[in-house]
Amino acid sequence: MTPESLQTLLTAVAAGKIHPDAALENLKHLAFEPLSANSRETNSGEIYARIDNHRHLRTGFPEVIWGPGKTPEQIAQIFQAMRRHHSVVMATRITPEVEAQVREKVPELHYYPQARICATALPDSEPQHPGSIGILCAGTADLPVAEEAAVTAELCGFRVQRLADVGVAGIHRLFANQHIIHQSSVLIVVAGMEGALPSVVAGLAAAPVIAVPTSIGYGASFQGLAPLLTMLNSCAAGVGVVNIDNGFGAAILAGQILRTAGRLYNQGDNRR
Repeated sequence: MTPESLQTLLTAVAAGKIHPDAALENLKHLAFEPLSANSRETNSGEIYARIDNHRHLRTGFPEVIWGPGKTPEQIAQIFQAMRRHHSVVMATRITPEVEAQVREKVPELHYYPQARICATALPDSEPQHPGSIGILCAGTADLPVAEEAAVTAELCGFRVQRLADVGVAGIHRLFANQHIIHQSSVLIVVAGMEGALPSVVAGLAAAPVIAVPTSIGYGASFQGLAPLLTMLNSCAAGVGVVNIDNGFGAAILAGQILRTAGRLYNQGDNRR
């Protein structure tokens, strides 16, 4: 969106020609910021990214930088562009080597090595949204994916409870910590190998379960395909499945569930 088009829209709202709600709908779809190697905010040169600055208006969550395939210089430039519009900017799947190079240009970065996430801010001490997300992982080797989900959820303003190494090979460890299952509004369950843990948790929980298969396992797990199929074939009701190793996607889905529940609750309050 150019300053001229924004001025035209705001003038029309001020004159009563466009309702503010209609203007908001227009704003949701107009703004993006092209980035090129030659200029920070221009259409000249070879454009390598178009930053969707209004994704937060449309979906409730800002755009997040996917690290692999981008150079450290590109990641840093995207960070610099996005932080002018958002208090928290995050990038996923960032290696320590890449993070060190990006930090040279964006010194305020915070790095979460196990989650492989870097962000321009720390999570708020007080969550911005009601409810809580319980994140369970079957084995210690699944922790990077679980932490990707946990850090993403916390940076998005949600309360998180973690429970690690409670896989079905020692199911008593899960049973000894059922309070986390019962206290959680949404559950993210991360597992590799045969991927049985989400079905067990769903049989104990009154909350939605988001299953995340990981690529952890021996050869016949086929880099996560075996647990993915196990989770898709779960006999327990209330299980949804995201892609292999997709902790980020699981966190955003959990957040959308909680945000939708909160919005519906508030609408009910208004009707009363």
